[in-house]
Amino acid sequence: MKRALISVSDKTGIEAFARMLANQGVEILSTGGTAKLLRDHGIDVTDVADHTGFPEMLDGRVKTLHPKIHGGLLGRRDLSDHVDAMREHEIAPIDILVVNLYPFEATVAKAAPFEEVIENIDIGGPAMIRSAAKNHNDVLVIVDPEDYERVGQALTSGDVPATLQRDLAMTAFARTAAYDSAISRWFADEIGESLPKRISIGGARNELLRYGENPHQKAAFYRDPIDLRPGVADAEQLQGKALSYNNLNDADAAFALVSDLDREKPGIAIIKHANPCGVAQADDLTTAYRRALACDPVSAFGGIIACNRALDGATAELIAEIFTEVVIAPGISDEARAIFAKKKNLRLLNASALLPEEGKALAVRSIAGGLLIQTEDNARVRRADMRVVTKRAPTETEWRDLEFAFLVAKHVKSNAIVYAREQMTVGIGAGQMNRKDSALIGRMRGEEVKSETGISGEMIKNSVVASDAFFPFADGLIQAAEVATAVVQPGGSMRDQEVIDAADERNLAMVFTDVRHFRH
Repeated sequence: MKRALISVSDKTGIEAFARMLANQGVEILSTGGTAKLLRDHGIDVTDVADHTGFPEMLDGRVKTLHPKIHGGLLGRRDLSDHVDAMREHEIAPIDILVVNLYPFEATVAKAAPFEEVIENIDIGGPAMIRSAAKNHNDVLVIVDPEDYERVGQALTSGDVPATLQRDLAMTAFARTAAYDSAISRWFADEIGESLPKRISIGGARNELLRYGENPHQKAAFYRDPIDLRPGVADAEQLQGKALSYNNLNDADAAFALVSDLDREKPGIAIIKHANPCGVAQADDLTTAYRRALACDPVSAFGGIIACNRALDGATAELIAEIFTEVVIAPGISDEARAIFAKKKNLRLLNASALLPEEGKALAVRSIAGGLLIQTEDNARVRRADMRVVTKRAPTETEWRDLEFAFLVAKHVKSNAIVYAREQMTVGIGAGQMNRKDSALIGRMRGEEVKSETGISGEMIKNSVVASDAFFPFADGLIQAAEVATAVVQPGGSMRDQEVIDAADERNLAMVFTDVRHFRH
């Protein structure tokens, strides 16, 4: 290893790594700020412009795009014609490349102007990385400061195994792919194209997880540099064991639900296996928690709890009474932290904010042979969007509960039926193969809800019911009508009139939303 080229935006650890190379007699080529930093630390550096004999130009857009750079990276040392050509054209081999790219993702994250973002698209860096990675048998390519230590150990020992060379090449190609993915997705957002003809999804591994949904599955959590929304990904974990695959999935579902709730009123969602088992809003967070828990306390055991505002001590005291896997909120009071500190295994997540009401994120799911990609379901149906289709219109109380119930149904696995009363769920039927069964299961759950929540009488009686999709037959509605007084559903069935007639016969108020909320 005789020569290295070092050009980095992230200068973490570079001085120590460069010094190690210099101590081994490696000549160092460098550019701009990196060269200045190394010289300031007493490390000899040759400017790339002096090495190529060609000046940096076009505001730095052209400095490493030169045959003496790419020939030095791409030339194969085991092919005599490559060696002869390099000698003829005075191209010196470059044996080590240390490059990390212009901070494109960070520039986008700070909402920089369009032209500033454009200027932070690196061209020379990815070109050099790809050249070195292609020729990894002869060139070590390092794009991540976390790799400095293991590369340094290999160089110091004099043993650079092929497995390390290939691992570094893999990391390098993954980095340029993720970088280009971030750029293309940013452009797509800029021009309003949510589903372009070609798409790539990139990210950096944030952590390896113990396993996936099941112990025999491998899993990791990757950060998406373009999805900058607050939530589980950027939440600060204040205590507890490492988050599992299922913890992350369920906590994300819980936080998405509470972010959808009316932000003027405290709200709680309790999630189990990605489905809500209790949701409520009230005048204070403590009451909201009691009511959410009352919906299905059995399922809440070992669940995920999300709040739509900072968690206070009084609510934390109640949560601590049962076993809970994860609690997430946009703020955790000191009192709440102290209470949960006694629950060593509880994972406590402090989110920076609720999710934005309008987002551009994509939902991605793999299938054999490809990806299914769609825009996320950001629809939020309010009273003004609903139309009355029955003889009786909802009362003011029913209107409020219908809006709440339909919002919750959006976050329940299809087929979804949600019974609600006084802005709390009193029965949830989720994931059944037919809507009638979902309605029956929700009703059965509701019959177990206790009246200690502050609502007199049987909780399920005089509730409203929401369906995530239309009732294809009247039987599902009839099942719900035994306890409910009002219904909200998308409508759109060939038998809508039959369902409307069944509602009128039972003096139900029913509204259509014309918006479906399937969640598979």
